[in-house]
This record gives sequence, C-alpha cells and structure tokens, in this order.
Amino acid sequence: MKNKIAIITGITGQDGSYLAELLLKKNYIVHGIRRRSSSINTSRIDHLHDNKKILGKKFFLHYGDLLDSISLEKIINKILPDEIYNLAAQSHVKISFDMPEYTSNVNALGTLRILEIIKNLSNKKRIKFYQASTSELFGDSVHKKKDENTPFFPKSPYATSKLFSYWITKNYRESYNLYCVNGILFNHESPRRGLNFVTRKITYILTRISNGLENKLEIGNLNAKRDWGHAKEYSEMMWKMLQLKKPEDFVIATEKQFSVRNFIELTCKEIGFQIKWKGKNLDEYGYVSRIFDENLKIKINQKIVVINKRFFRPNDVEDLLGKSIKARKKLNWKPKYNIKKLIKDMVKEDKLLAEYEVLKKKANK
Repeated sequence: MKNKIAIITGITGQDGSYLAELLLKKNYIVHGIRRRSSSINTSRIDHLHDNKKILGKKFFLHYGDLLDSISLEKIINKILPDEIYNLAAQSHVKISFDMPEYTSNVNALGTLRILEIIKNLSNKKRIKFYQASTSELFGDSVHKKKDENTPFFPKSPYATSKLFSYWITKNYRESYNLYCVNGILFNHESPRRGLNFVTRKITYILTRISNGLENKLEIGNLNAKRDWGHAKEYSEMMWKMLQLKKPEDFVIATEKQFSVRNFIELTCKEIGFQIKWKGKNLDEYGYVSRIFDENLKIKINQKIVVINKRFFRPNDVEDLLGKSIKARKKLNWKPKYNIKKLIKDMVKEDKLLAEYEVLKKKANK
C-alpha cells in the first residue's frame, strides 16, 4: 500500500511536532514547512530531524513562508501531498495587538494562499486541507458552552484574522468542492508550549522558583477562565477530521473549565507546596502557605506571584468553555488528560530543566 504524503506548516511548533510524530507512526511521508529564522527553532522536532532512519526517507523539512505564495506553490506542486495541515500562524493574542497587520497577513491571507494553490491543483489531485482554527473566535459570545453553531464574536486582531481563515476555508469548500475543514480547538497545552503562553509560563517559572532560580511569577488576569486540554490528543483529532468521507468543521474541547488562578494553584500543589492569596485587583499577590516537599528552595510566606498590568490585554476574553458533542460522536473524541494530568506532564519536564540548570551552576562554581 502506498504511503500517504502530508505537508505540515508550522511543524516546529507545539502542535506541528505532535502531529508529525503521529503521522510518522501511521507510516506517512511527512514534509514540514518552516520559516527561515536567524535563530535555530527546531528544538521540538530535533528528535525527528536527527533520526537517520526516517530523515530523507519519510521526514523532510523545507524552507517556506505563509507570506510567500511562490515558496508555498513550489513546495506543494512538487510534493502533491494527500493532506495539508495549516498550523502556522502568529498565534499569540497579546502580540496580535502589537502586530495586527503582520498577524492578519500570516493568519488570514496565508490560509487563502494555500487554498488557491489547492484549488488550482484540483484537476491533478484532490488534496485534503486542515485549517487550525481557535476558540478565540467565540470571544464574548453570550452562550456559556460553545459549539459549531455558536455565533462568533472575536475580540482581538488574532481572533479576527482567524475568523477570515475560518470563513475562507468554508467558502472554498462550498464554492469549489474542495476537502477543507476547520478544527476549532480550545486551548491545548503541553511541555512543548512556548514560554510566552500563560500555562507554560506558569509551570516553567514556578518550578524555577521552587529550585531557587527565580524569585517571582508576574501574571496578568488571574480570573480569565479557559477550557484546557493536551496538545498531543488534539493533534490526533486534526488527523481524524481528514479521514472522514465528508469534510466537516469540529469543535474540540474538554468541556471542563478552570481559571488562571486555578491553574497556578494546581501547579503549586504538583510541585509540592500550597499558595494563598492576599490583596485586591492589581495589588493582589500569591504567597507560600504550606510546603510539602522539604527539598524545595522556598519559604513560608514568600511572595511568589504578583500582578503586572503589562500582561493584561487591551480587550480580553474572560470566559471560554467548549461543547464537543459532534466530535465525540463522529471522531470518537474522549479526552484522556484532565487538568491535573496535563499539569503533571508539564511540571515533570520543567522540573528536569530547572534541576539541570541547578546542576550546571554547581559544576561551574
């Protein structure tokens, strides 16, 4: 049986790396597109890139950019894949307020560029296309649980750019009979999450504080509520969407909700101590109230979490909770990771990083 061929944009990111692993296990030939960067950004896929058994046989990397239709067309025309997963994006909500034009060019027009190439190749091959959508589309929708029929109300340049991507994907599906789907994924995290995202920032810095490497975690809105899952599981749902006979859009969510404050408290507990809160609004802070692990480099009453106005968004979404009944029925979606298992996975990796740095410092003394 002939190997299926897939192209993944954004392969160096969290989702791209998990998806590449999954597809390789399923005997795909995987081509990843990455941007040219002045710094090395392949840490999440180095274990694949260094594997001589698959490199050059089943796993390939290409330089390309969603801003450059010529590079995209050249790669797609040459490979003629069975599936394309568009995971590349400027995906940070706060940064999108600082860089709205760039965010829109990458996220919105980048999707359109790929769809145009697929449309023009439809006489040669029917390429299946997955577009990474986002729960940020829902914004401040009045509906408590959001599903595929919930009206969108984006509240950031990031969400607005992704709204264009959503509708243009749907439009090309209906206008040109292309196999195009939107995966509306709620927040999904992992040890591979970027350090500028709140969940990874929490697990990374708190493990460093507990090892005496940092003094405090500066945070924004403690009360923002999110539906958090594990990226590894969500990547599998991307693949499952492209295996259906009929292209459809799906919401993927755990249907459980926690605040940033909850996430911090659960992370502290996983590390080995308890946190309590004092003060109000911008003067609120978190301090160590109990220590369960005597080896931690922290003290009772130590102030470790503080509010910093700089981390608040100009227009924040307070409450996001998904409803994934359709995915449960048609994709057999059932999350195995709850919030505690997710945090445990993230803390485990960040502990190793912190402990390695401590050992390195001792060795250099």
